Amino acid sequence: MFDPSDVVDHVRNGMLPAHIYNDSEIFAAERDAIFSRSWVFLAHESEIPQVGDYVVRRVMENSFIVSRAGDGAVHAMFNMCLHRGMQVCRAEQGNASHFRCPYHGWSYRNDGRIVGLPFHREAYGGETGFSKRGQRLLPAPAMDTVNGMIFVSLDPEAPPLREFLGDFAFYLDYYTRQSPSGVEVLGPQRWRVKANWKIGAENFAGDMYHTPQTHASVVEIGLFREPKAEKRKDGATYWATSGGGTTYKLPPGTLEERLRYVGYPDEMVERMKGAWSAEQLDLIGRDGFMVSAASVFPNLSLVHNWPKVADSDDVLPFVSLRQWQPISENETEVLSWFLVDKEAPEEFKALSYKAYLMCFGSSGMFEQDDVENWVSLTATAAGTMARRLLLNGRMGMLPDGSTIAPALGGDEWAGPGESRIGYGEYNQRHLMNRWADLIEAGPARTAAVTVGTPGEDAAR
Repeated sequence: MFDPSDVVDHVRNGMLPAHIYNDSEIFAAERDAIFSRSWVFLAHESEIPQVGDYVVRRVMENSFIVSRAGDGAVHAMFNMCLHRGMQVCRAEQGNASHFRCPYHGWSYRNDGRIVGLPFHREAYGGETGFSKRGQRLLPAPAMDTVNGMIFVSLDPEAPPLREFLGDFAFYLDYYTRQSPSGVEVLGPQRWRVKANWKIGAENFAGDMYHTPQTHASVVEIGLFREPKAEKRKDGATYWATSGGGTTYKLPPGTLEERLRYVGYPDEMVERMKGAWSAEQLDLIGRDGFMVSAASVFPNLSLVHNWPKVADSDDVLPFVSLRQWQPISENETEVLSWFLVDKEAPEEFKALSYKAYLMCFGSSGMFEQDDVENWVSLTATAAGTMARRLLLNGRMGMLPDGSTIAPALGGDEWAGPGESRIGYGEYNQRHLMNRWADLIEAGPARTAAVTVGTPGEDAAR
């Protein structure tokens, strides 16, 4: 039986047992502890704009229908019929006022309420035998939204979403709230890779160290303005409560000049100035840092970059959101969305989408570079030799636990959390320490829900 003490102490010391990237027992512990307690992203409200719109998404093996009901409210419901457990919705997305189970024909409104039960009186004696009143598809134990992003938690005692995100909400706005209208999304593109889900989450959280090696060819072909891949080290990494990421250091200039440098047209710049706080604007305009990749614990990542998309020196920024959906200890399904401000000019939207596809779509240049490494790492972690090896994740840390680079002060960094310039695995350690804490805590407490008992409301 898996003993958490075999790994968590090493992880907290910055030394990673290599087998955690391909171990069935650890994967089972992650399913029961990490994904039973955390807030997990499911969908964006722009994916279900109209009454009746729905998408079907998963948290591990748990399938959820995310739908917009007749009153405009969003619901996240466990995709299992109350009778014999068949999935009531088999399509990945669509529009429906009701969902009907294909097995025995039980039907439900798009808010989850049961409305149809064939031969109710003959088979059950009517309401006396099976009370339909108050019965509904099992709702997610907790659901909340931020900037149109829909999250659920399988833990009925989970802290509020805003509390879980904490100070990372400050940085999330750069990606998902560039104007009062918010963003709209395209996607998701979906593909599977034979790699452990944690590798991508760690990489996007703060791995600037791999850029000069893994992505050197992308810079050499002139996709970016910066002449050297090493430019990334001039930026900073930051971590704030449940998430963190990387930045680039922008050239000297005003706020407006710096936002234009990464490709935003003046009309979008003006909307950003109205949508972001003074501190958010200062991080760019005063301090000269622009956010790039980031990860939110446990398995959500974001990308903001600005490649060249035409035969000129002009660049175009894009924003992408992705989820590392665990399939097994050695396979991950990647769900990748393109995000763009709703109020952006149509020409900007089209070119930004092209930039996204070129870099981080399913066949994007960065994507191919990264996956080659992650697949190899996962395969190697499966062997018996990997159980003898502690990987060194202590970059930026001295033997006594102190850090090589001091944290930036408020006069250098306007944002919350902890930020540092230079190479270091500070963010990866923060993310894996959260992982270790939940692995040690174990599964969340749950209670059974009774279906159809007369006089009881099983709807929660």
